[in-house]
Order: sequence, then structure tokens, then C-alpha cells
Amino acid sequence: MNNESVFLFSYFTGNGEDGLHLAASRDGLVWKPLNEGKSFLTSGVGRKLMRDPFICVGPDGAFHLVWTSGWDNAAKGIGIAHSHDLLTWSDPIGLPVMELEPTALNCWAPEIFYDHIKQQYLIFWATTIPGRFPHTEHSGDTSGAGALNHRMYFVTTPDFQTYSAPALFYDDGFSVIDATLAEVAGRYALIVKDETKLPVAKKNLRVAWADQAEGPYGPASPPFSPDWVEGPTLLKIGDSWTIYYDEYTRHRYGAIRSTDFETWNEITDLVQFPPDARHGSVFVVSRAVAKKLPGFPETFAA
Repeated sequence: MNNESVFLFSYFTGNGEDGLHLAASRDGLVWKPLNEGKSFLTSGVGRKLMRDPFICVGPDGAFHLVWTSGWDNAAKGIGIAHSHDLLTWSDPIGLPVMELEPTALNCWAPEIFYDHIKQQYLIFWATTIPGRFPHTEHSGDTSGAGALNHRMYFVTTPDFQTYSAPALFYDDGFSVIDATLAEVAGRYALIVKDETKLPVAKKNLRVAWADQAEGPYGPASPPFSPDWVEGPTLLKIGDSWTIYYDEYTRHRYGAIRSTDFETWNEITDLVQFPPDARHGSVFVVSRAVAKKLPGFPETFAA
């Protein structure tokens, strides 16, 4: 980041009932809530929740927001909206990414990645389709609809008007949610949460690598995070990568840092997030955009 840029963090609170929240940071460590902690946008689609809000900045500077719109898959999809300033948003719509899978149980934690090589966006998320991966059918949590056994799926779009058919994005033989993607030194790092609960709970982060954004991705690394964390999001500061994650059983945010994606140092004691923040995403914006947001700290404006 340079002096003309600011780090922002999108997140939700509670169960996602009141929508999109934003926080700002100058150093990637201390995050200040904007808009007096009030929402910037509500969902209105699916189950009318906005959980796991992820914001992608397109090559033209536009902001593209996706989110989990409900715990179940009543709408067979996710929420999506667009903005040029983070203040005025298009009407939220439900994107029915799994409408062709009638038994799909959910669509969780979608993210968007811009593939500059193919000049298209990837939208990916986690879904359980009962019976699709029987060898891990009973390795995870259960819901009212049955056993949860997630894999990652994706679609591509050049313009958010036309979309490819959904396809399997990542399967390494275990239940997986909360994937996030970054280009690292010409390769692509897919950070995933191992959602295995039985016979031994894991609930930790691993990384898989590919030479193309769409994959195929290789085997996942051994876990590199504490257990019982989720919602990873990456930020590059100088020569280091920081992964922030929701320590959801400890009701706080944590972080780890690395320069090589092999040796990780926990820096949770250095970070400060809004105390009610849940699973979100970090991204970089221009100072010109950031300073127009309500509640942007005056000390950040210079």
C-alpha cells in the first residue's frame, strides 16, 4: 500500500441480519469501524441475511460484493451487488448458482477473484450435495437437513451478466469451506478451511497451489493455523502476507503472517478488530474513495 491507499475490511455482525459493515486501517493491524458501526447495505434476498460479505475490486475500480444469504439453500444461491463508491449499491439480487442441483443443502461464503490472465471473474463457494462424496459423508457437522459434507464449486463471468455452468472447484478428499484465493509470485494460493469434525476435529486452515486461477489445485498443505478458525482473508503488506481469520469459538479475530507461505508467525496479539466483527474480507481502496465513507477517521485522511 502507498500513501494514496487505505485498507478496508468488510464484515457482518450477529447472524447477518443488518447487512454490510466496514472498518478501515492504516497499518493492517488496528481496524476502526466506519459509519458508527452501522450497516452500509442490507441483503433482501434469500433468507435476507448477509453473512460472510466479500468485496472484490475490479480492474476498473468497481466494487463487487457477494455474501451468504441464508443458512440453507432455499434460494439455491448467493447474494450479489455492485458499487462504484461503497455508498450507492445496485439492488441486491439472488444469484442461483446451484439451481441445477435440486438436493444441494446450502451455498456458503462466496468469494470473487479477478483472473487478469483470462479477463474474467471467478465466483466460488462451498456447497453440500448429499451422496456426492460418500467417503466423507459423516465426517462433518450435521444440520436439520442432514450431514454437511462440503466441496468448493465455481462459476466464471466476464461481466456479471452471463455466467458459466457451475463446476467443482476444489476437492482434496475432505469437507472444505471458506476458501479464499490470491496470486502469489505468479502462482495461485487457495487457502481453505478443513471442515473435518469426525473422527478428530480439525477446523483449521491449509493451502493448495495451482498454476492457473481455475486450477487444478494440488494437495492441501498440513494445517498452518490454530484449530477452530474460519473465514480466512489475505492482505499483502510489503514483503509479508497476513491472513486474518475468525476465531469463532473464542469470539475474536486472529492473524498470522508469512513471507514464504511456509513459516507462519501468529500475530493475534497485535491486531485489533471491532469486537462484534464476524467473517469478512480485506481489500485496498484509494484514499479518495475511503475519505468519503461516513466515519472515516480524520487521522487517516492526510
